[in-house]
Amino acid sequence: MQTLLKLLGDGEFHSGEALGAALGVSRSAVWKRLQQVEAETGIEIHKIRGRGYRLATPLYLLDERWLNEGQGDANWSIHVYDSIDSTNAEAMRLVSRGDRLPLLVIAERQTAGRGRRGRKWVSPFAENLYYSLALRIDGGMRQLEGLSLLVGLAVVKMLREMGIKDAGLKWPNDILVGGRKLAGVLLELTGDPADVCHVVIGIGINVNMRASAEVDQSWTSMMLELGDAQDRNEIAMKVSRNLEAYLSMHMNKGFAAFKDEWEANHLWQGKAVTLLAGDNAIEGVVVGVDAVGALRLEVAGELMVFSGGELTLRLRQAAG
Repeated sequence: MQTLLKLLGDGEFHSGEALGAALGVSRSAVWKRLQQVEAETGIEIHKIRGRGYRLATPLYLLDERWLNEGQGDANWSIHVYDSIDSTNAEAMRLVSRGDRLPLLVIAERQTAGRGRRGRKWVSPFAENLYYSLALRIDGGMRQLEGLSLLVGLAVVKMLREMGIKDAGLKWPNDILVGGRKLAGVLLELTGDPADVCHVVIGIGINVNMRASAEVDQSWTSMMLELGDAQDRNEIAMKVSRNLEAYLSMHMNKGFAAFKDEWEANHLWQGKAVTLLAGDNAIEGVVVGVDAVGALRLEVAGELMVFSGGELTLRLRQAAG
């Protein structure tokens, strides 16, 4: 399947005869393989008599060799999969197995991708970036303070480097463009949070997704914002380079060193919001974040601080 998709990846027409010659099969066998690819991946393939076959849009498959060569001095262990249940889950399995760290898991597709609070992360084949980085953390939970917010900064920096200038953050883990979600972050821990533990940094970025009936919130993608299909290898490399730089500084200085930069990129800074915590709804105005990444709200004239993975922030609509 990978060989056939690589042949078609340029989005141009290829005759059945040429594809058959490249694959060493008959033209009828090519048609059967194309039908199988459509059924297994959901990728749309156009067939026009006299011209051949082409993909509806160009396809950028993940290239493990290119990703390894492009990571510079990071020396991460990179694992690329055609299909996996969840890149975060696979990263956890590799940590448990004792694989070399840091390790990065990327996949063409997730069959059980997940976001915050157990929500499904829609993961079509070869359209988006499903990215999980596993790290060893020494010295306990203090090393993790504000980490998910820091990861969001690395993603926003990549988006702006790629030309999406109005990308910004929504506390704690979302990246938005024009009020629509483009990316999200999910951190998961294993081990002893008081001593030595491992953290998996999960990042999902909508790259070339054009339509989806499964997503239950307002969303966008890099392709929709920029107008062209994007190379997910380049995006993964830029995210990795940004992350490496931010993580190195975070290890030495903590989140406090990034507080001002994060607030400058927070789209809801100074906005009237409702914070949902279980059955409780708290109305306030966003002041910013503190030195460990907790949310600071002005509630009825009083400054209050909130943190925790089960909190949800929503904009309040202006009256009238």
